[in-house]
Amino acid sequence: MITATISPSDTRNQPVYNLAYVWTISLVAAMGGLLFGYDWVVIGGAKPFFEKFFKLTGEAQSGWANSCALLGCLLGSIFTGGLSDKFGRKKLLILSALLFAVSSVLTGWASTFTMFVVWRVLGGVAIGMASNLSPMYIAEVAPAHLRGRLVAINQLTIVIGILAAQVVNWWIAVKSTGAARADWNIEYGWRWMFTAVTAPSLLFFVGAVLVPESPRWLIKNGNSDLARRVLAKIGGDAYAAAEVSDVQQTLASEEIQRVRFSDLLEPKLKKIVLVGCALAVLQQWSGINSIFNYAEEIYKSAGYGISDIMFNIVITGTVNLLFTLIAIGTVDHFGRRGLMLIGCASIGISHVLLGLAYAMKMKGIAVLVFTLCSLGCYGLSLAPIVWVLISEIFPNRIRGAAISVAVSALWVACFILTFAFPILKGSIGMANTFWLYAAICFAGYVFVWKKVPETKGKTLEQIERELVD
Repeated sequence: MITATISPSDTRNQPVYNLAYVWTISLVAAMGGLLFGYDWVVIGGAKPFFEKFFKLTGEAQSGWANSCALLGCLLGSIFTGGLSDKFGRKKLLILSALLFAVSSVLTGWASTFTMFVVWRVLGGVAIGMASNLSPMYIAEVAPAHLRGRLVAINQLTIVIGILAAQVVNWWIAVKSTGAARADWNIEYGWRWMFTAVTAPSLLFFVGAVLVPESPRWLIKNGNSDLARRVLAKIGGDAYAAAEVSDVQQTLASEEIQRVRFSDLLEPKLKKIVLVGCALAVLQQWSGINSIFNYAEEIYKSAGYGISDIMFNIVITGTVNLLFTLIAIGTVDHFGRRGLMLIGCASIGISHVLLGLAYAMKMKGIAVLVFTLCSLGCYGLSLAPIVWVLISEIFPNRIRGAAISVAVSALWVACFILTFAFPILKGSIGMANTFWLYAAICFAGYVFVWKKVPETKGKTLEQIERELVD
């Protein structure tokens, strides 16, 4: 058994953590993030082929094919909070894994465009569920001093899933050339792009069956004995007793055990929920997902050809991965608030420079460098840290429902961002669009400075007492 203590100076009263166990169950939960990332991005590579297969015409059909999954994402995030509070985190993790597996196969082998949309929406439900469940589960099982990096692992797996989708799409669609290969891609290639996620989905399903239920959910639902056994496996008997007592104390002051969404409007809770929603919206309206979703247009307008565009997209995924790794190593050292402030400022500056590049009609490397700067700063800060914060700032009793609301706000903001980018680009120009994103980032800096607390190294119960009281 791999163990570690949290204090080298005095270990007599400190828990000894089973790090192998903690990391294993956290990585299993984080597989939901990997599937989220893959399923979200895979459609970009499949788009040219399934559009020809289904003979889609007009921007409306094309836009619906690419955005219909957002409807499922919103539905999944809305309903997951209440369902996970009622049935537990584990059961919903298992269900999301099944939905990923089933929807990937059925989407890939849909015979009509209508069925393609239906199964794509179902896949979106799985994405919405995973975006709620994975960070919440990890936050509820992780020791306080490891929680930041463990929750950030979920963002790392999202980034790995994005990069995996980009590589699989490239391997299937671009590696081989010729008329026969093009016909094969239209008939079968796009199908395998979607179907490829089935194997990790089944692995996620097996892992979700084997992990324990969240101990905090067990305590909340009157099963303290089983929660104590789970916590003892994480940090020993003394750690388990202290954690159970702490959770019970925070719940004892709450009169309602079954949370309703109306409870989130209580004055002492509403301000915390609004902070979580604002962080989720800020992550999206920072503008980075416009670079991901419209990379082809952004690089094409900078003078790149198709082969260079595909190469640049792989570079963006790689940079995002590298900076997410850095974030995992720093989130529990520098803290959440500091990284968020650095991220808002640096992304804003990068967007200003990118806007200048377009305003001055620069081509080629300048645009690539400034987009990579934005992506790197995002991967270091807003991408992982927002997930960490919204998984830990909400009280135990309302955590499932509150995270559901915050993540729903994220998906609504994502839809608005994705839908608005072509309109903004056409009406105010590329330069002004990125300057608008920069202004949002600078406003986000002020918001984080004034409203977002530091949560590094604190237990969830400590955070709850400080924020609610």
